[in-house]
Amino acid sequence: MRKYKMIYKSNKIRWVKLRLLTITNGWKRASYLKRKNVFMEMGDGCYYHTRDLPAEPYLVKLHNDVRIAADVRLITHDIASYMINNISKYEEYGKARYYMGTIEIFDHVMIGAGSKILPNVKIGPNVIVAAGSIVTKDIPENSVVAGVPARVIGTFDEFAKKRIRETKCYPEKKDGINEILSFFWDKNSL
Repeated sequence: MRKYKMIYKSNKIRWVKLRLLTITNGWKRASYLKRKNVFMEMGDGCYYHTRDLPAEPYLVKLHNDVRIAADVRLITHDIASYMINNISKYEEYGKARYYMGTIEIFDHVMIGAGSKILPNVKIGPNVIVAAGSIVTKDIPENSVVAGVPARVIGTFDEFAKKRIRETKCYPEKKDGINEILSFFWDKNSL
């Protein structure tokens, strides 16, 4: 049997969840999770802004350069079996087992704020999941997805070119807060 180098005991996970609340930076949070071997796999250059951990973090693989925004939920199970097992008309079929599945997120993926990734999902490389999306099935590489349930609305290449074009004139953080405020607020009102 393969030996996995990660934490899986519930008391250790509880401590990690508590510690996540005190780490205010997504880069530092990702570094902490990687150092503690929380997930089955966690690549380099990850950003983990959400403070939530899946119930079974050992069912999650995050490859390189995965960016997870605020309030994202990685859902590795559901509790429908408990409900099914309490309805007598289904007894003749036997007991439903606890339903769980893996989540694998490949290189260069950004998952927008408030999104939910359900069990048994693979997100290919070079993908953007728009904020608030619910991912119920695999996402092919080089895609932009949005919606409930998430569906492909464009390609990563199209998005990247458009974003580069749109933001060429934007000030950078290094330009200072006054430059940023002036750029966004000193325009003519409608």
